[in-house]
Amino acid sequence: MEFGLSESQEALKHTARQFLAQHGSAADVRAVFAQEDGFSRQLYRRMAELGWTAMLVGEEYGGLGLSVLDMALVLEEAGYAALPGPFVFSALLATCALVEGGSPSAKEAWLGSLAKAATIGTVALSGEGPGLELDALAARRAPGGGWLLSGTRKFVPYAHVADFMVAAAGKVEENGAPALFLVETKSPGLRVRLVSQMDLTRRVCRVAFDDVAVPVEAELRPGPALLERLLDLGALAIAADSLGGTERVLEMAVEYSKVRRQFGRPVGSFQALQHAAAEIVADLEPARALLWYAAHVADATPESFGRAAAMAKALLSEVFSRAAQRSVLMHGGIGFTWEHDLHIWFKRARFNESCFGSPAHHRERVARIAGY
Repeated sequence: MEFGLSESQEALKHTARQFLAQHGSAADVRAVFAQEDGFSRQLYRRMAELGWTAMLVGEEYGGLGLSVLDMALVLEEAGYAALPGPFVFSALLATCALVEGGSPSAKEAWLGSLAKAATIGTVALSGEGPGLELDALAARRAPGGGWLLSGTRKFVPYAHVADFMVAAAGKVEENGAPALFLVETKSPGLRVRLVSQMDLTRRVCRVAFDDVAVPVEAELRPGPALLERLLDLGALAIAADSLGGTERVLEMAVEYSKVRRQFGRPVGSFQALQHAAAEIVADLEPARALLWYAAHVADATPESFGRAAAMAKALLSEVFSRAAQRSVLMHGGIGFTWEHDLHIWFKRARFNESCFGSPAHHRERVARIAGY
């Protein structure tokens, strides 16, 4: 049995690394810090030209119909480059929500334009507190048909630039089960406000729904199962990003250790720094196999995906944080400064720890799935 990547997947990963090195350098990342959009639309269009935004869209809608593992490889390289922008939330999560739960009319309206990056989607799954808090958004039947959404969703990625969002409602008038709705961001009664946070490579918003009307065909089905699938895909995506980020901070630390001299010799010759780098490598390589397995399971045996995604997210977000911390220490004083690029990945690691569930949350999920 072949446990490695195929030749086409190796080529995809190599191409993504080269492309982002050329068009998504640390200087390019810094250039978007002061921009409200929080990403380069020109770069996003170039990514679409490579087919990245069309990877999970079916061929009948102008997409490539590739696997979640293929997408995970690109997300790994996005983490290596600390890529800003809505790529993961639009090309993976919003796209999969439509592909797996959208009505025929919704698919026809949005999938083709998502594939071409003509539109941007996102997901609104989190409430005001530390958990999902699905009840923070309620849905009730509208008098003339359709639904009315009322409540809030916090930490909605790139809602200020998205054309639509997939919103999770916990209080559904008819049966009380969670439901998902496709909501256009220009809908009357929808208010979006940017929220400040530490990781400048991401933008998040607070979204308020004041009796926002959505048609019947905007409901994505089946709601509870699809919501769980999106949360697992989100966990997998952050795990992939964390793997790439870990590779980058290790590389930065090793390169710095070769050129920084102290006491007449490179600091990389000191055993303490060698041990710190070795500890990052020891964390990194087993985690890579766990990520690739989880991404494979997402397509091959989806009934096992929740456990695999939780394991990958719990491990890799911690691995990234530890690696970033060690890399800062290996850099010495310069590692704590704004002028050095390392802080970009350090802050991204902190964001990744909490995004789509903390390591503790996912370890509890693994225990519950195992029957403990």
